Amino acid sequence: MQQAKSSKLKAQNFFKHIAGVSLFEILIVLSVFALLAAASTQTVILTLRGARKSDAIGLVRENVGYAMSVIERQLHNATYVSPCPNSDTSEISYEDQAGTASTFSCVDIGTTGYVASASARLTSEQVEVTSCSFICEPASGSVPPNVKISIEAIDPNAKSIEGANFTISTSVYLRSY
Repeated sequence: MQQAKSSKLKAQNFFKHIAGVSLFEILIVLSVFALLAAASTQTVILTLRGARKSDAIGLVRENVGYAMSVIERQLHNATYVSPCPNSDTSEISYEDQAGTASTFSCVDIGTTGYVASASARLTSEQVEVTSCSFICEPASGSVPPNVKISIEAIDPNAKSIEGANFTISTSVYLRSY
């Protein structure tokens, strides 16, 4: 019995020395975890936005690059560009190696803009061309005639923060004159 009393006293003394957690300590821990959660959430959001912007820029760059490569190849091999200089910079007319007359044009710039070859689209519907020009400069001395091309496009589905704006410009020297 003595031993039972002794162990009961030890248990009571043990529980008297255990300190509880105060409300203030709990609030501090909760606020630290809230700050960590907010910081990690912002990091995830910024990472996702960066990935979306990268995807959007890649899409726009791929579309505009394709259009530019087709235009460069066709104009470089053209036998005739008319008129040069051109007054309407949104369109350029040419005759290809086979003698077929065709055009490149900027269509619906400011709304759902795209670059077209004759009647076919060169840029997809996922990309909106916001600025486009074809400027033909006649031959000058030993410099052959050239066409300066500039295309600017965006991904209209990307939000302004993630917006993908891509501009490309080049000069194509006409070799068949």
